[in-house]
Amino acid sequence: MAVGSAARSDKTEEKAAVNATKNSITEKGRLTDQKLDEHDTYEFGGPWGVLAIMTGFPVLMYYLWICLTFYDGRLVHPKSVEEIQPFFNTMWNHMKQDAYPTPYAFAMYSGLVAFELLVAFIMPGYKQEGLPVPSLGYKTLTYNCNAIACVYTTIATALALHYTNTFRLTEIIDHFGELMTVSMIWGVGVSVGVYFLTIALGMQIRMSGNFIYDLFMGAILNPRIGNVDLKMWLEVRIPWMLLFLISLSGGLRQYEQYGYISPNMAFMILATWLYVNACAKGEECIPQTWDMFHEKWGFLSYCYSVIYMATHHPDTYRFPTVGYVVLYGTLLTAYFIFDTSMAQKSHFKMQQQGTYQPRWTFPQLPWHTIENPTYIQTEHGNRLLTSGWWAFARKPNYSADWVQSLTWGLVVGTATPIPYFYSLFFLAVLTHRCGRDFERCAIKYGKDWERYCAVVPWRFIPGIY
Repeated sequence: MAVGSAARSDKTEEKAAVNATKNSITEKGRLTDQKLDEHDTYEFGGPWGVLAIMTGFPVLMYYLWICLTFYDGRLVHPKSVEEIQPFFNTMWNHMKQDAYPTPYAFAMYSGLVAFELLVAFIMPGYKQEGLPVPSLGYKTLTYNCNAIACVYTTIATALALHYTNTFRLTEIIDHFGELMTVSMIWGVGVSVGVYFLTIALGMQIRMSGNFIYDLFMGAILNPRIGNVDLKMWLEVRIPWMLLFLISLSGGLRQYEQYGYISPNMAFMILATWLYVNACAKGEECIPQTWDMFHEKWGFLSYCYSVIYMATHHPDTYRFPTVGYVVLYGTLLTAYFIFDTSMAQKSHFKMQQQGTYQPRWTFPQLPWHTIENPTYIQTEHGNRLLTSGWWAFARKPNYSADWVQSLTWGLVVGTATPIPYFYSLFFLAVLTHRCGRDFERCAIKYGKDWERYCAVVPWRFIPGIY
């Protein structure tokens, strides 16, 4: 095991470090990367498993929304065999009447997508070099990180539209069912369209040969239009921006009804702002992730607490003051660990490439960059970080991220169990992804991974798991 420190370097040394990093992958490492870029096993239960996900989750989303909106957050179900048919008829009627994809809903959702794509093209941004991509011969791609400008341009535009009565943001929460259906249509349409375009252009990678599975997992690795990386754009600009706008819409609706925004609703506005702002202000860290240089653009598939609070009086989920102190304190602590752990890992990778430059986007938290980090040098050529939060667990960001998701359910207390679905689902996702990542790392790094696990034995929570 080799343990060392990353040294500071001047501009000349940084350029040399870039070239050294690009050539640091050993021949053994290249062969391993080639193996990892081939399909060798099914994930998510294979074709039948991904088919169940693609069809089952939309149905589940409709069911949970109906329970929240029309049944006071209760998980309704048929109580006898005779009630099964009427039950499904009732569910279908709710969908037809309140979740039909109207032209107005299409205009709202499509308008956001078009606006986000437009500002992504025209806004200036910070240029960040990504990790060497094995499937591109270890070429590095440059990313135009302008999310911070795009996010606040979107917020300013949305507020201007709202306060000039051009488009009231409360329309989002009022037409949520319709927008949910439109988002599903968009997700399916974009995924299918990109899949067939990729096949037509011969740009597919890591294919299994099974249509359903490959559609879910995706066919293309780095889809781009001009200077916009579509995978990163979609990850940051649409889902998290929309989630923040939904929370803001719920808060404005509450203010119009009661003359104030409850601490619970304010919590969700803060929580979703923290997330979208973190993705935007630290966008240059995203190209350093596994998502960008290995994961493909596949099938596109939380805000239930907001929906419940927007349709119920604040007295139904009010906490004592100490409850709010604990809730807000837990969120901010988890966010601090999430933000700084992600930054530490990405900045470490940038340091190894010689591409790290401080960005002073708000907020820059203490301990976001490790001075003289320790690491394990692998035979593959990469280095495994063993400093900062990463000295305590192999996935500290996952633990903090999950705690944030749990607080999004805790914000309504015991008023309804439905908002807790997100944290339960997210726990399953993170556990699966953790096991999958560690399995690939074991293949990629061999004995060096075993040494790393001996140094950092805990996966999520030190001393527990």
